[in-house]
Amino acid sequence: MDDALIVVDIQNDFCPGGVLAVPEGDSIIPKVNELLAAFPLSILTQDWHPIMHCSFASSKGLPPFSLDMETSPPSVLWPDHCVAGSQGADFHRALQSWRARYIFRKGTRKELDSYSAFLENDGVTSTGLEGLLSSLGINRVIVCGLATDYCVKATALDARKLGFEVVVVEDAIKGIGAAPDDIDNAEKQIRKAGCVFAQSGDLVSSTL
Repeated sequence: MDDALIVVDIQNDFCPGGVLAVPEGDSIIPKVNELLAAFPLSILTQDWHPIMHCSFASSKGLPPFSLDMETSPPSVLWPDHCVAGSQGADFHRALQSWRARYIFRKGTRKELDSYSAFLENDGVTSTGLEGLLSSLGINRVIVCGLATDYCVKATALDARKLGFEVVVVEDAIKGIGAAPDDIDNAEKQIRKAGCVFAQSGDLVSSTL
């Protein structure tokens, strides 16, 4: 076994009806479920934030989507989302989460956010996922989920930086696209780092 599927943040708050919804974010779930059925080793990531988390605009007394000028570079402050134990933090009900081997929760510390499944946003603190995958002999990760221009991008880039081969599933990701070029720029960064894109059907076929 040298492949692992990483499904990023398919949670209620990131799907239509959630407080930080990715447009049509739930539309990728059928493709993700096919991937979960095809890959024996799969990991779900889950934002799991404490109340007054550092990424919440409310914790700074600012409006949502303000910039936190205390970080370098300045980071976006979000509406309160994926609060630990809340319905918004739950996986979307259509996601076949029972198929996953592991669940990795991130952003669990009040003072530190984490977009990537591998490293916290300080770029140094490990989530422990690298160690797990290395111990299992994983060489390649297949990345899908939400959102292309944030947590999917961060997960793919960190995986490459840590020496994994990375495949991003083009028809099983969705982006926020707050600015017109955000999704295109994210995909360019992912490719530039040495990641490749593939279709879910091709990946599923290759496992048969």
